[in-house]
Amino acid sequence: MTKAPWLTIIGIGEDGRAGLSPAALAALDRAAVVIGGARHLELAAPLSAQMQIWPSPFAEGYPLILARRGQPTCVLATGDPFHYGVGAELARLIPASEFVCHPQPSAFSLAAARLGWSLPDCDCVSLHGRTLERIVPYLQPGARILALSWDGSTPGKLAGLLKVRGMGASMISVLEAMGGPRERIRNADADLFDISDIDPLNIVAIEVMASQDANVVPLTSGLPDSWFENDGQLTKAEIRALTLAALAPKAGELLWDIGLGAGSVGIEWCLRHPRNRCIGIEERPERAERARRNALELGATALDVRIGQAPGALADLPAPDAIFIGGGASEPGVFESAWAALKPGGRLVVNAVTLETETLLGTLYARHGGTMRRLALSRLEAVGGMHGWRAAMPVTQWVVTKP
Repeated sequence: MTKAPWLTIIGIGEDGRAGLSPAALAALDRAAVVIGGARHLELAAPLSAQMQIWPSPFAEGYPLILARRGQPTCVLATGDPFHYGVGAELARLIPASEFVCHPQPSAFSLAAARLGWSLPDCDCVSLHGRTLERIVPYLQPGARILALSWDGSTPGKLAGLLKVRGMGASMISVLEAMGGPRERIRNADADLFDISDIDPLNIVAIEVMASQDANVVPLTSGLPDSWFENDGQLTKAEIRALTLAALAPKAGELLWDIGLGAGSVGIEWCLRHPRNRCIGIEERPERAERARRNALELGATALDVRIGQAPGALADLPAPDAIFIGGGASEPGVFESAWAALKPGGRLVVNAVTLETETLLGTLYARHGGTMRRLALSRLEAVGGMHGWRAAMPVTQWVVTKP
């Protein structure tokens, strides 16, 4: 039986009650309990309802709300609760038929309106509670980026990141406390960034200007090998590009990268789409840490590095949409465990450079089908005062889709 809405989610801006619709104000007056951050409750004052400040950690607030099921309750959030807000998490816990939402303009909408930017043409990123390097893949020449800040230090950190990556000519606008009496907008080049005393409630707008030698992450697969710190355990650029093509990533999919090494395949999988994720399995701690550094440098923050040895390390992991085995395929139980976990329709790719692993792939090919190919690569290198082709070890690649 569908329950009537008992929860009202209200987006509130810096103009407080003055910016709320009559329906939102009526919901506040009906509510027995209003839950929100201290700032939200102050903006919504005066309130006759019982007020509950969100606990810390934040997740402890959800049981409090669920315990009130069926009783008139309001949750206050900033701006649009479903744009990087609390609304999406509440919707995972409560059916949409049981709540009503009254959104306000999001920080992104307000910033675009202030700057005269077309919102669909902007990249909107949240850095609130997230790693700063998450923005790296969006730093493309000519891009317009709107980034929600974690606090008042975020704009300066972004300026430093832009300078380091050869984008110091980029224009940064810091928009603070938008929609209220404290609203302020200030601008500075990243190279000369000197804005101080920044309100913690801010959003950063960036117009990216990249120098000719700027460190821009390309949109293609097969990033230069030199971009990955490694100890020689690295899937080379050309082989990596073919491997990514064989894995055929789709938006929002999960990859297992078994034998992570420098992390290059898993990193490039994550870079293909912002919702892509990868769990990388690496038995050597120093390699695992190196892969984490590589992922951070390239903004692939969705790479989850696990230290362990397959097949044991694969237990209890979420089922993958695709699997890459770049090392350890010949270890007992690795293929069987991976194949059992792979979702129906999922892709599995194994690269082999040793005769023993190649022999195993022949057996697996005979049993499961798929396609096999041998990849041979030669690169031009100096030979004294002249040049010649130096062949890399050939790679045998097996690609198979699980029925």
